[in-house]
Amino acid sequence: MSGLANRMREYRARAGLTQAALADRVEVSRKTINTVENGVFVPSTILALKLAAALETTVEELFQLNS
Repeated sequence: MSGLANRMREYRARAGLTQAALADRVEVSRKTINTVENGVFVPSTILALKLAAALETTVEELFQLNS
């Protein structure tokens, strides 16, 4: 079974955002950002698109499939 890897922490740090600030931008809780960053929660397509836009990147750059 494959999982979903992400580079959210890296892109969030590059943008100078805290988890709380990113959460505010995409209208979710800080805990949601934390669980996505740690691979506990796989975001919906809508959330993935919002996260990519907020971090000024693409969904493909932010998330990758692990085999």
